[in-house]
Amino acid sequence: MVVPVSCTRGSRLLWVSALGLGIPCLIAIRNLLMGRGIPLVLGFPAYGGGPFEQHGLPTTVALLSGFLLVCLLEGTAGGLLWSGLRSGALLALLLLVPAGLYWWGFALPYHQFSPCCEQFW
Repeated sequence: MVVPVSCTRGSRLLWVSALGLGIPCLIAIRNLLMGRGIPLVLGFPAYGGGPFEQHGLPTTVALLSGFLLVCLLEGTAGGLLWSGLRSGALLALLLLVPAGLYWWGFALPYHQFSPCCEQFW
């Protein structure tokens, strides 16, 4: 079976998102479990100081674990999409809302653009 180029491009973007945000999320979870604060990345707090905290929802291990689950599911969607399975595309579409919510809440860069570009590239 020949997999369309759009599927392989989409799967790569999903993997970049999953790894690029999932690995730092593990580091942030470890820091919180050790009693340290949220780590700084390029002078900005990773996963902290965004709208979640402005609305009274502090960054906790549970909140970061939810985001890590979304990252893992994005990686899974990328694998399914790489194989040419429609379920990968469906999973990626279903993850748009929770991913966008976390991107907004943690004030991650390009939160408006990145989840959408995963679907169309």
